[in-house]
Amino acid sequence: MIKNITPSRAPIGIFDSGIGGLTVAKAVMNAMPEEHIIYFGDTARVPYGIKSVDTVRQYALQITDFLLEKGVKMVLIACNTVAASAEKEIKEKCNDIPVIGVIEAGTRAVHALQKHQKVGVIGTLATIGSGAYDRALTQMMPGISVFSRACPMLVPLAEEGWTDNSISEQVLQIYLEGVRAQNLDALILGCTHYPLFKEPIRRIVDGYGLSIIDSAEAIAEMAKTTLSDTDMLNPGKRGLLECYVTDKPQRFQELAERFLGKELNRVDIVSLK
Repeated sequence: MIKNITPSRAPIGIFDSGIGGLTVAKAVMNAMPEEHIIYFGDTARVPYGIKSVDTVRQYALQITDFLLEKGVKMVLIACNTVAASAEKEIKEKCNDIPVIGVIEAGTRAVHALQKHQKVGVIGTLATIGSGAYDRALTQMMPGISVFSRACPMLVPLAEEGWTDNSISEQVLQIYLEGVRAQNLDALILGCTHYPLFKEPIRRIVDGYGLSIIDSAEAIAEMAKTTLSDTDMLNPGKRGLLECYVTDKPQRFQELAERFLGKELNRVDIVSLK
């Protein structure tokens, strides 16, 4: 456990309903290898997308309490459903501790582009159905045109490890057929599993002149800028990664090592109430 340390050496808390947010953890480790990370996956109650907004908020605030008890200096919401449903409440609970959600980070990454007249978003049925990206994009960039497409088969493919084979290629070709016809300026990967498909997606849309917005990389860069601006970057050496789940730690560890490309020493199971 990481405790009794100076504020800049405190860990970054990252959470998701399950395994997908590990792409955010990996992006944070790449962008800020010195930072300690506490990752929480609510594997007992996944998926969040089929639950009510009130239930998702309850779960998210329980996890936030857990991370605050661990002394985190920042909270990253690596779950699009939570970012759409509970980001305001999480920020209120965290007070002065910065909170960044994947939807905000992806939207800001689009805004930073010189050209962003027409933007595509691919995500889960729940995320696309919520309209959260549409609202965030049009609020920040009035007049922008948003094309959204749900790609529900990508999550199970990712968790099977089928991210760059003939099966995933065929599925992506079907999902992205409509995307390619839209003459987009940018495409947001609006699910934290989707960065695992970035290379085949890049091949399929190559030649269409659009920028691919990796939500994991976007939130990692936003987190780095925020910590740098507040002089809260960890001055130490290699950071640590702690993982907590609410069920099936062995299965989580197996998938996590595939996602991260590295071995984990342990995964702890906790109960939230």
